[in-house]
Amino acid sequence: MSEPEGRYRLVMARSAARALSTTLPEKVATAVYEFVTGPLLDNPRRVGKPLEPPLTPADSARRGTYRVLYLIDDANRRVEVTAISHRSDAYRT
Repeated sequence: MSEPEGRYRLVMARSAARALSTTLPEKVATAVYEFVTGPLLDNPRRVGKPLEPPLTPADSARRGTYRVLYLIDDANRRVEVTAISHRSDAYRT
């Protein structure tokens, strides 16, 4: 079974964009930016793991002690990054 051609399109929630530009330490922000504009868009299912309820249908990927939470829309080839936060806060609902 082959994967459809082309990269996914990135959509950032306001809170995730704010975290990336102001909240995160500079080294973490750089690593997260490189991740969300590179490997995440190439194959979002491979780089993360699906979360369990109540966070379903989100997926999560690790960048050091930080987590990138995102939703995958295969029909529209879109990945929406919903949150970027420290692992101690990432899964709180």
